[in-house]
Amino acid sequence: MILLGLLDILGPVMVGPSSSHTLGAMRIARFARRFAATMPRKVVFVLHGSFTRTCEGHGTKKALLAGILDLSYDDEKISKSYNLARQNGLKFTFESADLGDVHPNTVRVRFFTDEWHEIEGCSIGGGAIKITKVDEVECELDWKYDTLIVVNRDEPKALMKILNCIDVNIANLYLRRVNLLQQKAVTIIELDGSNYDVEKLRKLDVVLECYFVPKDQFLGSW
Repeated sequence: MILLGLLDILGPVMVGPSSSHTLGAMRIARFARRFAATMPRKVVFVLHGSFTRTCEGHGTKKALLAGILDLSYDDEKISKSYNLARQNGLKFTFESADLGDVHPNTVRVRFFTDEWHEIEGCSIGGGAIKITKVDEVECELDWKYDTLIVVNRDEPKALMKILNCIDVNIANLYLRRVNLLQQKAVTIIELDGSNYDVEKLRKLDVVLECYFVPKDQFLGSW
């Protein structure tokens, strides 16, 4: 049985109206922004299910843009996120699609910095989210941990070299080969602590790309 505290259900102070359709959507997009580590040049939001049907009334589109803009959850500028995005030169589009057998409140965020990346996540209530895919790798990230996303060579001992740079307990780990011909794999690691060296990881011969998504600091005030 999963026990939830009152603050887990209520969520943080934020601009409304809906924890599921506004806050959750904003947190999914904000995860993408932290993954990118900078303002993307382009972003495509693919809305599924309930997000498609109720996005206008609940301000879901504004919340998604606010997340990509990295606004705080209670920032009154969330309502002006369309204008803010344009002022920052961000090109954005919204699309609707059937993403299959996924949660009704699911959105796929495709964003371009120097290359395209993609995350998919769902809003499960009270502002809680699940990131369910990162660059097509299935996972279940609730963003309560620091997260490393590593694109690495798909070769023997690659994972061992990566883990040797991490001196904290690993909460969860997801690993998948993504391109057999190019010998690429993606490793996603949720960490219990902060004793690791991202720069050391990036210098490993088996690491092609390395991204760091710090845990959502706002959770501390929930």
